[in-house]
Amino acid sequence: MASDTRRANHARETGLLGWLDGSLASVVLGSVAVVFVAGLVQVSFGTYSMTLAEAWRAVFDPDVVFDPQVWNAFLVGGELPEMSKRNLVVWNIRVPRVLVAALVGTNLAVSGAIFQAITRNELASPYVLGVSSGAGLAVLLTLVVFSGLAPFLPIFASLGGAVAFLLVYGIAWKGGTSPVRLVLAGIIVSTIFWSLQQGLFYLADDLGVVQSAIAWTTGSLTGVDWAQVRIALPWTALSVLLALAGARQLNVLLLGERTAKSLGMSVETVRFALAGVAVLAASAAISVAGIVSFVGLVVPHMVRTVVGTDYKRLVVGCIFAGPALVVVADVGARLALNPTQVPVGVVTGLVGGPYFLYLMRKQREMGEL
Repeated sequence: MASDTRRANHARETGLLGWLDGSLASVVLGSVAVVFVAGLVQVSFGTYSMTLAEAWRAVFDPDVVFDPQVWNAFLVGGELPEMSKRNLVVWNIRVPRVLVAALVGTNLAVSGAIFQAITRNELASPYVLGVSSGAGLAVLLTLVVFSGLAPFLPIFASLGGAVAFLLVYGIAWKGGTSPVRLVLAGIIVSTIFWSLQQGLFYLADDLGVVQSAIAWTTGSLTGVDWAQVRIALPWTALSVLLALAGARQLNVLLLGERTAKSLGMSVETVRFALAGVAVLAASAAISVAGIVSFVGLVVPHMVRTVVGTDYKRLVVGCIFAGPALVVVADVGARLALNPTQVPVGVVTGLVGGPYFLYLMRKQREMGEL
């Protein structure tokens, strides 16, 4: 109770600008620096050979950076003006991969932060709670069975993630929910949906579709381009804005259900509304990169240790730290075994799995934040 009181006092003391402190600035600036450096590394190497100087000149070429027609082609899908081969490789193949990785990181980190608040459980994430598996199943169904509906992947991914979370919540409900039951229910739902994903492979006659489906289940950024940026960007912007708008409600939920109700909050309504935002964010990431595991678990916890539990700061920190993790992981996935590319989900899984075990052993109570 003392901890809850201190948290409430802290929330009141932080006004509109009180959350802009040095710890948050260090996370934001450090993350931007990491993304910038890792992005330069990403665009500097590939099958098409060029020197570092040539690659970086292409990245900062003013004829591309300040050309409205080029950005119209990239962001809207218009006709791309004539470009040199070097600029085309850098801007049409390598730069969008960095941008998609950044968008995926933002979405998964924000989604994980929200789930951890509404469940009051540090171990919660889209992956652990089954949302990733549900969205992934919906994406695979679209690719394998309803391929003509591919442009609506984010919508179907969101529906799949929402169905998965409702199943988890229904299984965990017993006059209320507990963090332990939510995690165990998430594992059950994830296992069932993963089995259904494997079964879908037998329905695909086209080897290309099977390979694409495998890439979705492991989380891969290989072959992404501006089309994926155009898919993810509007959903990411919407998810981020809604998460920032819901920061105050997330702080109140951290005080506990009884305290939140005493403050006049309709807890179940707010919880489900914020869960919808988390599902939307996770689904936007899955629709363009597949199931990239553990980002939603690792990033919010790391940011929380630096900036504290105030969700005004935590969400902002996740918006920047998420891209840093995924962009760096994708650089490792692409270059570690060059020329073989490892799915980025394998790299994040290798990082997140041990971190998950560390959190489990660290916590005395699984529901304690």
